[in-house]
Amino acid sequence: MASDYFQRVTAGTLTRFWINNPSGEDMEWAITAGAINCTTNPAYCSKLLQSDPDYIRGVVDKVIKETDDDEVAAVRVYEEATTRVMERFLPLYEQSAGEYGYVTMQDDPRRDEDMDALIAAARRNRTLGKNFMAKIPVIQGGMEAIESCVQENIPICATEVFSMAQAVEICELYERAVRRTGNHPPFYVTHITGIFDEYLEKVAKREGIRIDPKVLSRAGCAIARKEYWMLKERGYQTTMLGGGARGTQHFTEMVGGDVHVTINWSTAEELIQADGPVVSRIDVETPQSVIDEISDKFIDFRKAYYEDGLSPDEFAGYGPVQLFRNAFLKGWYLLLAEIPSRRHLYAL
Repeated sequence: MASDYFQRVTAGTLTRFWINNPSGEDMEWAITAGAINCTTNPAYCSKLLQSDPDYIRGVVDKVIKETDDDEVAAVRVYEEATTRVMERFLPLYEQSAGEYGYVTMQDDPRRDEDMDALIAAARRNRTLGKNFMAKIPVIQGGMEAIESCVQENIPICATEVFSMAQAVEICELYERAVRRTGNHPPFYVTHITGIFDEYLEKVAKREGIRIDPKVLSRAGCAIARKEYWMLKERGYQTTMLGGGARGTQHFTEMVGGDVHVTINWSTAEELIQADGPVVSRIDVETPQSVIDEISDKFIDFRKAYYEDGLSPDEFAGYGPVQLFRNAFLKGWYLLLAEIPSRRHLYAL
């Protein structure tokens, strides 16, 4: 499949794309198209049950022969699935002297606020490949684990960022840790756009809020662009990573910036097939009338758009964070359900 679109994006801008939760085939297409890194999350293996079922069931069958503990087996299946991706991206990591080729891992979502569990997982996963990157949510427990990753020089993808407050808090933490330790591991702040739009749509439907869908669909990108310029103006030592894309606009609206965006291969295919012009959109200002309308109708937008909208102890309970986390929990439980199912199959 030709990939002129991403080639033109790379040639004409600093914008880059990562591939998210790929099947084996999708991974090959993405690398050919120019993906520089890969993100995975706790729902990865459940996604593979749909996109690459023979492969992931083969992994499950192998692992269940090695342990009788279903919880341990789930962790090992995820480790093996992501190790395959790390090995495939390793040449890019080596050719770029460690600039590209990273693969993120985000472990058991039931332990998102358990600092010790998050640190232990980062240490364990670091042994899987030198291009490993810890993916940790910006909530209490997660933030402390990110600080420990700086201490141990582990590459970091700070995720589940929906608000200006989260972005500022984690960047300030990283800057303090860098000054204290002298370490400067790669550090990405992941702003989740599409999931935020999805959350507001659910709120509007539940509460009967009347708003033009075209207006509402601009909410996530409005916050993302504001965050991008704030990170640049303050000189934080980070690269912004767009995540949680639910449409091609969540990539194209960030084009032109020194920003990376992780997308599913289905979204990448849409962009490749459309082969549209590369237009810089990062400096497009969202009309104040749009900001005002969404702000007036959604308190959760105000919490995200304004820097003082949330305090750190509110991050974990924030609605969009919970929506995202619930998707990860569902994926993890689907993996946990698959394991005894395969055991039973072989017991017959």
